[in-house]
Amino acid sequence: MKTLLLPIALGLGLAGIYFLPTAGKVGQSAVNMTLSDSLDQWQMNKIPPTEAEILTLSKDTEFAKAVCLAPRPGEFTLDGMRVPDRVDLSVVLSGADLNNSIHRPERCMPAQGHTILSSTGLTIESKGKHLLPVRRLKSVQRVPTNAEHTEYSEFPCLTYYFFVGHSRVTDDHLKRTIYDMKDRLLRGMDQRWAYISVTMAYGKIPWIEAEVSEQEADEKLQNFIRSFADEQIRWEEIDS
Repeated sequence: MKTLLLPIALGLGLAGIYFLPTAGKVGQSAVNMTLSDSLDQWQMNKIPPTEAEILTLSKDTEFAKAVCLAPRPGEFTLDGMRVPDRVDLSVVLSGADLNNSIHRPERCMPAQGHTILSSTGLTIESKGKHLLPVRRLKSVQRVPTNAEHTEYSEFPCLTYYFFVGHSRVTDDHLKRTIYDMKDRLLRGMDQRWAYISVTMAYGKIPWIEAEVSEQEADEKLQNFIRSFADEQIRWEEIDS
């Protein structure tokens, strides 16, 4: 009798496949991949993806990246130019091969010279009163200062990141994976996810006279995210 249980169980399992939804539907991310030229006081200077990103990620991965500059109140150079803060924005939209399109920044940041010191989850409320779960990383980045890469400068950095899918927002890579599994099994849908990260250095910044405190960088990054969330996320598509 026991010898019959395995083939029976296997047969029932295979038969269950016919009751699953038909796969192949694609749920688009609720993020708008077209960046505007400005966001509040920030000037959005769009830049292309790096060669490493293009070669590492799947060919149908999409990118929206910008160096964002905002004038520091009352601060000018000797030439009379405004002294800016800088935020590096990166939006990466997954392709068909989700595992080869986006991943946690903890995987790739060390290759960019970052040593991650801490990781904390928190929730930010946008100006439109939308709740956004984000992950806060504190790191130190070593940046080469000569062509031979034998001399370096070090800068403390803050990075915030989160993922936006078809109808969900999360800062947790494992939760994102579980959402994917549920959608594929129960809804027959492959979901495209956008990974958004913003980074700002603090401490002694070469073009800023006074040191930038961690608290100042934190406040400016969180305010940037609040504006970005209202401007770029289609909240009417996100499950409450």
